[in-house]
Amino acid sequence: MVSLACGSNLSLLLRRPNKALPSFSNLIANFTPKSLTTSSSSKAMEIGVGLIRTTAQVADAISTGADQEETTRLLRVGVICGGPSAERGISLNSARSVLDHIQGKDLHVSCYYIDSHLHAFAISSAQVYSNTPSDFDFKLESLAQGFESLSEFAEHLAASVDIVFPVIHGRFGEDGGIQELLETYNIPFVGTGSKECRQAFDKYDASLGLSKQGFVTVPSFLVQGSEVNESELSDWFASNQLDFNSGKVVVKPTRAGSSIGVTVAYGVADSLEKAKELISQGIDDRVLVELFLEGGSEFTAIILDVGQGFDCQPVVLLPTEVELQFHGSGDVREKDAIFNYRRKYLPTQQVAYHTPPRFPIDVIKSIREGASLLFKRLGLRDFARIDGWFLPSSTKPLSSSKDIFGVTESGSILFTDINLISGMEQTSFLFQQASKLETYGSESDQQHRNSKSLKPPKASEGRKGIHKVFVIFGGDTSERQVSLISGTNVWLNLQASDDLDVTPCLLSRSIDHSSTTDSDNKDSDDVSSREVWLLPYSLVLRHTTEEVLDACMEAIEPDRAALTSHLRNQVMNELMEGLNKHRWFKGFDIADEQPVKYSLKEWIKFAKEVEGTVFIAVHGGIGEDARDGCSTGVARLRCAEDLAVYAQALNDCLLRIPPNSFSKAHGMIEMPNPPPELLIFEPFVETDEIVVSSKTEASNSENLLWKGDSRWVEVTVGVIGKRGLMHSLSPSITVKESGDILSLEEKFQGGTGINLTPPPASIISNEALEKCKQRIELIANTLQLEGFSRIDAFVNVDSGEVLIIEVNTVPGMTPSTVLIHQALAEQPPMYPHQFFRKLFDLASERVL
Repeated sequence: MVSLACGSNLSLLLRRPNKALPSFSNLIANFTPKSLTTSSSSKAMEIGVGLIRTTAQVADAISTGADQEETTRLLRVGVICGGPSAERGISLNSARSVLDHIQGKDLHVSCYYIDSHLHAFAISSAQVYSNTPSDFDFKLESLAQGFESLSEFAEHLAASVDIVFPVIHGRFGEDGGIQELLETYNIPFVGTGSKECRQAFDKYDASLGLSKQGFVTVPSFLVQGSEVNESELSDWFASNQLDFNSGKVVVKPTRAGSSIGVTVAYGVADSLEKAKELISQGIDDRVLVELFLEGGSEFTAIILDVGQGFDCQPVVLLPTEVELQFHGSGDVREKDAIFNYRRKYLPTQQVAYHTPPRFPIDVIKSIREGASLLFKRLGLRDFARIDGWFLPSSTKPLSSSKDIFGVTESGSILFTDINLISGMEQTSFLFQQASKLETYGSESDQQHRNSKSLKPPKASEGRKGIHKVFVIFGGDTSERQVSLISGTNVWLNLQASDDLDVTPCLLSRSIDHSSTTDSDNKDSDDVSSREVWLLPYSLVLRHTTEEVLDACMEAIEPDRAALTSHLRNQVMNELMEGLNKHRWFKGFDIADEQPVKYSLKEWIKFAKEVEGTVFIAVHGGIGEDARDGCSTGVARLRCAEDLAVYAQALNDCLLRIPPNSFSKAHGMIEMPNPPPELLIFEPFVETDEIVVSSKTEASNSENLLWKGDSRWVEVTVGVIGKRGLMHSLSPSITVKESGDILSLEEKFQGGTGINLTPPPASIISNEALEKCKQRIELIANTLQLEGFSRIDAFVNVDSGEVLIIEVNTVPGMTPSTVLIHQALAEQPPMYPHQFFRKLFDLASERVL
């Protein structure tokens, strides 16, 4: 990851990189936002803004006669998230990531949220750690500062912040809406200007623009509002040699996120029907019908502008190939699948990523050249993500002209989507591609880096005052993907402590696991059959444990490693060329670490030799060993038919039960593999349904609907402390989105599920809540829990009586888990890095 030191001559802010997240926090740091304008009463102020760490420097002085005073003040940054699109939950995740990585002693960050009806609110940083906007939407009017209009909001920003970092995805965030508002009030911001956003965000207009600029484009047809002309679409089908009844096309809104509303259609009638459906749903009134690119491979590339002042100098990082994987589900149209919202943002084995792509090297070179050229010609600024397709020469070419950019000897390159505010989650393409550079900045950074090498040190080489920590995640349960997110989050947060040397470790699936489902076979539980990989930064940022393991194998494959090194050097040379023009840039050193593999026994011995502390983030199985995770295989069975379906799923060793397989609607149910030897059946406890109603034009607030008939609700409660002295955090009520049982996604994945922390007083009184916490503490101490755990239970809202459901000794530790919400609800609040440091301290004080 590029981690550029800000140099001792930097007169304003962040004179040294934040060690909390040494690679994230300085991601391709410090490019100048072209949107910054200077008032007539000020001298030129140059603000370098990194995608994750915003920094600034003063060329002469902020204002005449106030040099010393102004150059030492805090830089005030406003982070704006939310918006009206379906990606506002992802926007919240991006804001959380930005907040994690730009906070510093010389920086003051204010957070703002724009709801689905474009009402603006100033929110606390604690609310940014919510799972979804619905966690706090219903209480915004009472807990947050609201603004009467966007104009009032902009006036507030002009007076309160120095620069804005908008992280609104989709409508109002990438279509020029927020940019135009900020420009009107002369507020500096990160990203492309409003005019350029409008053209680039509209997929149809962007395609026309790219065609005029000499790029190969995908043949497309525009459907606008009610103006649907079937005969014109039929003519377009004919001109592209598509069958009128079965020709395969892609239908998508022109002005929505790259994953929203995208679907495959067959023939003219199906295309029009799906276009009308998108329009009727209000997603967009302009819909694009595109040729389906048979035989093509999708890719995406991050572009960063390292130019100075108004000099645009885009550098394209190592692109990523997006490979959709198919597992023989029997669906005849499985291979017509697309890279949709679920595949992009939730862990799945249906997608694999390859950085750099497995394309011919001339194609990768052309992708980088084309993306850079596109960035400049469309007038983009600061950063962007560009998606496209590579069609090998064996497929039918879309253009035979050699004068059009994108036609190579190996095939054609097409750019299809321009993302002006790319997702910034931990595992986003932004971080994946930047981490492949694996570079470090100043001499102090390099020393810090050298002290944290993956090379096994001798026990006698321990550094004074530095404690070795291993964060282990993965395993072979259905919750292994959640474990990866948990472990990554723990690892990143513990790095906030200068006295900790933290190494992420993957516990790989047992050797025999993939080849047998025999529940009598104990080899998969044998410690000797497991492996642990010590991981460099660049290999951790993946969506699935399978991806991490594949990346490890790929990293040690000589030819692949040589190609990656060659391409990395090209990117680094381009970065150096631009960054050397900045006076704060001091250069960087290349670090190319390889993963290190141990048997589990060897790794345990190694950890003991270096006197390390192990932070276990393996959910279920060997990590907790009541076997699989707490949400795995949990289902409500209402009748004998439901039991038969469930039993058949176990007998067939299904990895998951599809939605709505039982007599009442439900979501996807992850199943244990191999099937368990024993099952437990227990009565279903009826609780009162809690619903968060949606906002309407007539009402600017979401409402919490609860009848309160049964007087019982389900809660989850974190406990923390020493054995016998466990402390209960504030309980959370998790609202189910569908069915009777919380799904794996609703429990752990950011952007899904709704958590109410603490429970609203309208549901449970403060007195009953305190009694509930007391009983939870009694349960924790009786079970001799220590460190931390999570207890799921039913609680009576009148008496605080508790009925325990289960105890999780390695609970979810993802960025949006309820444990974080509950820690933030403490007085004083415990922010994530403080919370995880507390857990480490408890482990260090533990006497075995």
